[in-house]
Amino acid sequence: MLGFAAGVMLAAAFFSLILPGLETALALYNGRLVPALIVTGGVLLGGLFVGSLNEVVPHEHFAQGREGPPTAEIDRVWLFVFAITIHNLPEGLAVGVGFGGGDFAAGSMLAVGIGLQNAPEGLAVALALRSVGRSPASAFLIAGVTGLVEPVTGLLGAFAVSISTQLLPWTMSFAAGAMVYVISHEIIPETHRHGSQRAATFGLMAGFAVMMLLDTAFG
Repeated sequence: MLGFAAGVMLAAAFFSLILPGLETALALYNGRLVPALIVTGGVLLGGLFVGSLNEVVPHEHFAQGREGPPTAEIDRVWLFVFAITIHNLPEGLAVGVGFGGGDFAAGSMLAVGIGLQNAPEGLAVALALRSVGRSPASAFLIAGVTGLVEPVTGLLGAFAVSISTQLLPWTMSFAAGAMVYVISHEIIPETHRHGSQRAATFGLMAGFAVMMLLDTAFG
């Protein structure tokens, strides 16, 4: 399920964010060097942002263990919540940027894709919380709480784009870079532990194929 979510995020990063961001930059600037530099810079800044959050926010992954500054005061379950919340930050930002760019069809398809990957991701979180002793109701509520950050970052993304159209390629590539970082640093290592790499890889390819089909056929 997490592999499927990663595949959807990966396809969304390229087909819904990087390529449209590059097209927007090409329309705003003469030549190809400046647009290429903008999109490249945005991707790197997005990855750096999430990487920095990982260093300063204490959190814990179900397979990889604890990351960030050491802490003994925070309940382990909340460390899980912080980890998934970091995952969700770029997803909400991506949807907000998609709608803020003025292309309702593209924004809607991105929202559908992110919503599609949120379902298996949320279920995986709930199942993992059950495995560490949380009740079904508690696991459901905690998994839901992790998604509340997406509307907030979505509004921030839409607001940033509304300030100036020149920010659009920056914000789109920034969101894409943040998502790629999460996929590579968090989700793939998490899903490849305990001999699950084959199933996780098939899940990733299925998610990538579904999102690519949706985006290229209907986006």
